[in-house]
Amino acid sequence: MNDTNIPNMGLAAHAPAEVLDRLSEEWAALTPETQKAARYILENPQDVGVSTVREIADAAKVKPNTVVRMARQAGFEGYEDFRAPFREAIRQGGVPFEDRARWLQDIAKSGDMGGLYADMIGGALRNIEETFAGISLEALTKAAETIWVSRNTYTLGVGVNMSNAQNFTYLASTGMVDFHAIPRQGSTPVDDLALGDQRDVLIAMTMKPYRREVYDAVNIARDQGMRVIAISDSAASPILRKADHRFVVAVDTPQFFPSSVSTLAFLETLLSFVVSVSSEKIVQRVEKFHSRRHALGLYMEDNR
Repeated sequence: MNDTNIPNMGLAAHAPAEVLDRLSEEWAALTPETQKAARYILENPQDVGVSTVREIADAAKVKPNTVVRMARQAGFEGYEDFRAPFREAIRQGGVPFEDRARWLQDIAKSGDMGGLYADMIGGALRNIEETFAGISLEALTKAAETIWVSRNTYTLGVGVNMSNAQNFTYLASTGMVDFHAIPRQGSTPVDDLALGDQRDVLIAMTMKPYRREVYDAVNIARDQGMRVIAISDSAASPILRKADHRFVVAVDTPQFFPSSVSTLAFLETLLSFVVSVSSEKIVQRVEKFHSRRHALGLYMEDNR
């Protein structure tokens, strides 16, 4: 048995696979009870980062202090130190959605909401930085020009991206016409694109796990001669392959669903570029739109 604790070199120094290898190496030195705990962890490593010491103990049919002893016999200070690399893997997005949800619940149980708060803020800022670091001014300008000269612009998003598509379309409608968020209520993306041709543009977005209806819509749009602006979370995304304009956004988060922060930031930036390459009449439309709202009393006026 190695009684020396693993040096504290930070979470990045130990991947979950290294921890499991260490546990296997120390197998012969473990007691029969700690071997029961170790066997459960080796067979169910996905549970470590999202389970408390009591939950692991119950699943392995041992006492909680047995799990703690197992971690110490493997060279860690305790169970929390032992499972730290597994929790970090979850933060980095290397586990399924359902395990991320369990991890969030575990944080709430332990009272570690400060860690979650920091992770969410750090993740949002990092996603925006990574997204715009990989997007050139030229690429954005070309995509904006494609939108501006089009007859219709269809923005497609399903699931969490439906609201992103609707938000983009709503903002665009304050100064431009012929912007459509799809799928429309009671319709399907392919039906909404039925009359599209080379004069029209499809902005399509989907993140892992990629939605088939978005992929199918991109293929149909291309077959009909439409130009495609694709937004996804990987350069290997299937919707980017046939797109005229390709944009990759970072969506990693401790949450169990992809973050929309960088997607919204990208769409807002794209729209600002569309306005920049547009004609003077857009400014007049925006002014008319908001003047009408004021005239109708839709805004609360500050009369202080």
